[in-house]
Amino acid sequence: MTLTPRVYNTAVTVWTFLSQVLSADHGCVHAVTKLIACRAAKGDSIPSAQTGAYCIARDKLDEQAMHRLVVETGRSIENAAPDHDLWLGHRVVMVDGCTVTMSDTKENQDAFPQHGSQADGCGWPMMRCVVYFALATGVVLEAAMGRAKGKLTSEVSLFRETDEILEEDDVFLADRFFSGWFDLARLILRGVHVVVRKNASRKTDFRTGVRYGKDDHSVHWDKPQRPDWMTPEEYAAYPRFITLREIRIRVTTPGFRSREILVATDLLDDIEYSKDDLAALFRRRWQAELNLRSLKSVMQMDHLRCKKPHRVRNELRAHLLAYNLIRQVMCEAAAHGAVAPWRISFKGALQTCETLLPLLQAVGDAEWLCDLLFACCLKHAVGGRPNRNEPRVVKRRAKPYKLMTKPRYDYQPLERS
Repeated sequence: MTLTPRVYNTAVTVWTFLSQVLSADHGCVHAVTKLIACRAAKGDSIPSAQTGAYCIARDKLDEQAMHRLVVETGRSIENAAPDHDLWLGHRVVMVDGCTVTMSDTKENQDAFPQHGSQADGCGWPMMRCVVYFALATGVVLEAAMGRAKGKLTSEVSLFRETDEILEEDDVFLADRFFSGWFDLARLILRGVHVVVRKNASRKTDFRTGVRYGKDDHSVHWDKPQRPDWMTPEEYAAYPRFITLREIRIRVTTPGFRSREILVATDLLDDIEYSKDDLAALFRRRWQAELNLRSLKSVMQMDHLRCKKPHRVRNELRAHLLAYNLIRQVMCEAAAHGAVAPWRISFKGALQTCETLLPLLQAVGDAEWLCDLLFACCLKHAVGGRPNRNEPRVVKRRAKPYKLMTKPRYDYQPLERS
């Protein structure tokens, strides 16, 4: 067996990184062993089984390059989607936020402080993320990350840093957290359409404005006072008001928490965009929550393992990139089976790819094996249960251990003299 000191070029390092975040183990040893198995099957030189060289190579990955990989793969997959997957001819982009934890090291704590309610040594550094998903394909189009504690660390702040990903004639679909007047006005001025849940603090009177039907009208939202974070020049650039259509969606399905939802949109044509169309679209906003669940639970992105901030950021980007590649397989399988991509199980596709892809790499040109991959993915369909009623309770009991209230070293027994 011939050992070579220079195996981990950029392409091999990224491939190994992706195999690491896609595996159930998530360990470096597993990733390096998978690389050894792949190179041995192709007759290539074999790297050392020790993980030091891989970790050094992973540490050198450029952050901007990793970010471009996520954005460009998401854009290419979305651009290849067929037109019939669009919503009334529009690309729909959803946005949602989450938090992830990471290894408790001093470097991570300095960059991403833990929650203020946790004692020193008892918590985890925490990062806040805002992710943009395409509704048609489920891919990640953009992501922003930052601290979860301190000023300008909210999801809205991260959203304002990255909303340039939204293009003219896109439909922005989001929950009420992103329904601020200035955020909506900024998007509308750029030609982006909005469909958001209305903030509960804003009053609604369907007897006013231009009425389209029951619980459906358009009104002017006047410009509020200038916030402290906005300059007078920026404030003056906004119009005196924006015209939005408000609709009330009544939820009659048993088990749903909300019985009534108010939605605001700038799509004022009630013939082309009916109330039922908008209600059905907003209901699909829940897909963003399911996509985040695929990332955090299925791909185990809820807790990152790296011990330095720049490695943590690249680890999160590696998860997003791997997620997009699995979504691409799902889209190609959906095209073969003439079904919608969101009808295929993400977890089923992930497990299928993890098992069959090493064989594809070893065999080389194997068109029949690709067809087998797509056929297996199509078999893992998401059940049609749109109105299921599940109680919000937990069956599995927690372990009867006490919570950590002081650093772990304080629990160690004192050495006897």
